Amino acid sequence: MRHIYVVTHPQATHHVDGLVGGWYDSVLTDRGLEHAQQLAHELDRRIRQDHPGQPVVRVVGSDLTRTRETAQLIAETFNVPVRLDARLREQSYGEAEGQPTGTHPYAPVPDGGDRLNFISGPGVESRAVWAGRVYTAMTELFDDDATVTIVVTHGGNLTYAVAAWIGMPLAAADRVKFRASPGSITVLHDDAFHGDRVVAELNATAHLL
Repeated sequence: MRHIYVVTHPQATHHVDGLVGGWYDSVLTDRGLEHAQQLAHELDRRIRQDHPGQPVVRVVGSDLTRTRETAQLIAETFNVPVRLDARLREQSYGEAEGQPTGTHPYAPVPDGGDRLNFISGPGVESRAVWAGRVYTAMTELFDDDATVTIVVTHGGNLTYAVAAWIGMPLAAADRVKFRASPGSITVLHDDAFHGDRVVAELNATAHLL
């Protein structure tokens, strides 16, 4: 039975500096680094409990620095390498990235029409492009037979990771939203008996002190 732990990176400098994130390459704050260590300990505890016998653990993460730092601390706990995948990056916000929040023109996605392909501002990725690459990356992981996979990504991506897991068509994902806190853990596993894909836990943060 496959277990997939989707982890969102903890607090990064763009959070506290009030800057637009996206592909802006911020780093973890001191608090974020502490939470990344707590994430690693919690994942180690969970995996030891749920998978006795020292299973092989795979760690995959976005290649941006804040996620790479988080993934590296987790991988060191399990003594495994990190596989970086740029498709697991947050949505690109184009010209607004790294700028103070609210100072750059940005149009919210409209209530109707083609929401998936709407462009919110200069250089901003559409949801179709953003969700499409996350779907592709996650589906490749789902199709693999690895027993335990830890995916380190961004808060916005949790929506599409879960949507891909439950088999929601991309065209239907233009309105779905699963909120994710920094440093959260979401647990996905399959039910070998019934063939179901289970969302066992969503946005868990009790491990953060």
